Amino acid sequence: MSVIEPMADLDEQMLLAAARRGDKAALESLLLRYQPRVYRFGMKMCGNPEDAKDILQETLFAMVRGMRDFRGAASLSTWLYTIARSFCIKRRRRSRFAPAEPQSLDAAAEASAAVADPRPGPEEDVAGRQLEAALARAIAALKPMYREVLVLRDIEGLSASQVAEVLDIGVDAVKSRLHRARLTVRHALLPYLEVPEGEAAPDSLQRCPDVLTLFSRHLEGEISADLCARMERHLEACGHCRGACESLKRTLSLCRSAPTPQVPEPVQESVRQSLRALLTSEHAL
Repeated sequence: MSVIEPMADLDEQMLLAAARRGDKAALESLLLRYQPRVYRFGMKMCGNPEDAKDILQETLFAMVRGMRDFRGAASLSTWLYTIARSFCIKRRRRSRFAPAEPQSLDAAAEASAAVADPRPGPEEDVAGRQLEAALARAIAALKPMYREVLVLRDIEGLSASQVAEVLDIGVDAVKSRLHRARLTVRHALLPYLEVPEGEAAPDSLQRCPDVLTLFSRHLEGEISADLCARMERHLEACGHCRGACESLKRTLSLCRSAPTPQVPEPVQESVRQSLRALLTSEHAL
């Protein structure tokens, strides 16, 4: 695959149409555009650079082979994450006797943090790396069914309906898993978030509701305007619940601001050579 700049000035639908016609430059632009995201997904789901490389390569291969048959019933990102997830599942099945926890998550978090720019000061840099490593550990500790929902929704930015399509489950199931995953990750990050806890609501008020689940549901449009207003009134009176919601906000902000990683150059070169061979073979476009 030749090294070219992504065609950022072309709409994705135009690129798709050109790629389906056999335009290799358009196909390469799409490959370059999605390569970092697929690699990040593989890293988050497997926690192993070698597995992430294989998932990236197999997903891009499938994209090349299936491009002419792709008709846009789903978005391109949904299609690619569906493919990548299938390879993640196969990888886990082949590695079922391996350790339950992914390896080198701290190293992966440090590598991601090193990409960030501008560079913070030394103390901020250390704190930032510790927080990213803690987030990576918290996500890795989730069961796969919860991890994939959190990664797709809060890191990769898919809508709940798109996540449901990737996972082939209902939207309600996606949201149920998502709320649980968010709260679990938030709990793991509490020692690192430095969010002060205010005073609890006065005894005259009702017992504190489950504000964390309510807040997560609010973000997904699941609670009524009346319930939202009651929740806001409670937060005004209860510093403890305000602090809890703030810690969940911080957690989700960390997920959503996770940098799209630079795929390591050796991985890029390996994938580039394999794709070049595929594109020039008799079965290429």
